[in-house]
Amino acid sequence: MTDEIPLSRRNLLRTGSATLTGLALGATGAGAQSGPPGPSVPADTGAVQGGKVMFPNWRGPGDRAPPPPPAPMPPGQRVGFAIVGLGRLSLEEILPAFGEAKRARPVALMSGTPAKAKLVAEQYGIAPEAVYGYDDWDRLAQNPAVQAVYVVTPNAVHRGDVLAAAKAGKHVLCEKPMAASSAEARDMIAACAAAKVKLMIAYRCQYEPYNREVVRLARSGEVGRMRMIQAFNGQTTGLPQQWRLKKALAGGGALPDIGLYCLNGVRALTGEEPVSVEAQIHSPAGNPKFGEVEETVSFTLRFPSQVIAQCMTSYGVHESRRLQVHTDRADIDLQNAFAYRGQRLVVARPDGQAESQDTRILTQKNQFALEIDHMARCIQEDRRPRTPGEEGLQDQVLMEAIYEAARSGRPVTVGPPPDAPGGLDVTRGPELDAAS
Repeated sequence: MTDEIPLSRRNLLRTGSATLTGLALGATGAGAQSGPPGPSVPADTGAVQGGKVMFPNWRGPGDRAPPPPPAPMPPGQRVGFAIVGLGRLSLEEILPAFGEAKRARPVALMSGTPAKAKLVAEQYGIAPEAVYGYDDWDRLAQNPAVQAVYVVTPNAVHRGDVLAAAKAGKHVLCEKPMAASSAEARDMIAACAAAKVKLMIAYRCQYEPYNREVVRLARSGEVGRMRMIQAFNGQTTGLPQQWRLKKALAGGGALPDIGLYCLNGVRALTGEEPVSVEAQIHSPAGNPKFGEVEETVSFTLRFPSQVIAQCMTSYGVHESRRLQVHTDRADIDLQNAFAYRGQRLVVARPDGQAESQDTRILTQKNQFALEIDHMARCIQEDRRPRTPGEEGLQDQVLMEAIYEAARSGRPVTVGPPPDAPGGLDVTRGPELDAAS
């Protein structure tokens, strides 16, 4: 008499792939793995290794290996953030991104609208006593759960918020553009340095996998030498009452809001600082939306390596966000380059008498979660952020040069910061590694 094997779910998983695959499909059934995993990492239950749950690659050689499961820190070990400003970006992107963060969690809110702040606190499990008004910095300073603040207020308010956060002894992640002027940016850097707190500017694209792959490809030389770059970021804008169309709050129009992605993107791509800037500005006559700020800006950057970057940005066109790199052997085309999601990367190059197009598919990741986790890691491990205050300051200096070039109609000479070291990435922190 043959003993019966109880085929419970747990026994099925524990038995592994070989025996039970034979029961279900026969010993040579379709889909069998060519080599069963070792005993230390069971096929379907996984095993704990280095503080993470690890699984063997269950896919065959015809498919990409799946990424490992997330390995978030326990909530009590994560860096606590206070979100300063509860506008669209905070509610639509930043607060939801904490659900995908591994090193950070929201523990406090600061807003000028108490009813909204109360509701959002309830939604995210934030204690009522950790909800603050904009004049409550002294009280926030006494909250030990808050280690960092994420400043998401209008551009012209950034300086005051960052200085208050530094005085409170909190590290600062500040949305881009860093400020409304280079003078304000310098004040912010000085205040954080004096308070011995970290300052990072939220250039999310520098942490996004597709943008990072374009940088790797372009700098590696494997598709030839960079010659020209085209960057475009455009959208339409309505609601004339919004703060982005008020110069006193925004500092400018399309350039600091969405054109900054082009400017920072090509700087991050080359690793160089431009040596000259040319620019033109256009706003439609008689349109009250653009009575204070510009609708469209076109600017050209020339780099020491002879690379020329042509950048355009506009508040008056159908949404399009693109970064193209032209080398002597290939074209790199990143579609939706500066969007929150939906990037598509195509590399075109000659293949004999034909032209091949290689579409690269990477794992999509939440850009806001990536930048928040990078800031948290810098705090936990006392690292300099990849995009520190000096990175934001350089963009402010260059935007002022772009406005001057457009006003004067002549090229403006620019360059790296006077005290910057030689080489590439002079305004950035250490290169990101696989854990970032």
